[in-house]
Amino acid sequence: MNPARPYYVRNFARTACLLGLLALSAAPVAAQQAETLRVRTLNRDGQVLVTFSLNGGLTDEMKAVVQSGLRTVFTYSVELKLKVPAWVDRTVASAVVSTSVDFDNLTRRHTISRALDGRVEESFIVEDPAQVAQMVTHFERLPLFDTKVLEANREYYVLVHADARPRSTASLWPFSGTASGSAKFTFIK
Repeated sequence: MNPARPYYVRNFARTACLLGLLALSAAPVAAQQAETLRVRTLNRDGQVLVTFSLNGGLTDEMKAVVQSGLRTVFTYSVELKLKVPAWVDRTVASAVVSTSVDFDNLTRRHTISRALDGRVEESFIVEDPAQVAQMVTHFERLPLFDTKVLEANREYYVLVHADARPRSTASLWPFSGTASGSAKFTFIK
């Protein structure tokens, strides 16, 4: 006759199985996080300059959508937040950077328009698909926020969310359609 296993042995076995399942389920999430936004900030001349780029560039599905001739819009929502200890972080300012791509199948040219908060800032006509991918996934030192609204010696961070429309599949970016990234900084006058 076998004596019954003590309760702590059964609980240990259950806990080990649950931890193993949790580790296996976390592996796809870690793989998805590789395709996020890299964000950097720089305070210069009274502006918070924001640089961000999508790791991995455009996916094959997104390239196919652009080449189909459909207007494709890449939208980046940028928020400047104040780090508040033991409370919800406060949004100080926000901006929306969008880039639309129109591909003309007859001339084989892309028309790219960049807008900041709904106002078109610049437009380009580009033939090289690699240059198109660079222009819609990489932004360098955009002066998005004024430092006049910032308090000295406080912790801030910039949070960027990316989205693309239309989608050829249910999820082009990781995490159900969006990629995100952030960068922290301390504002010193």
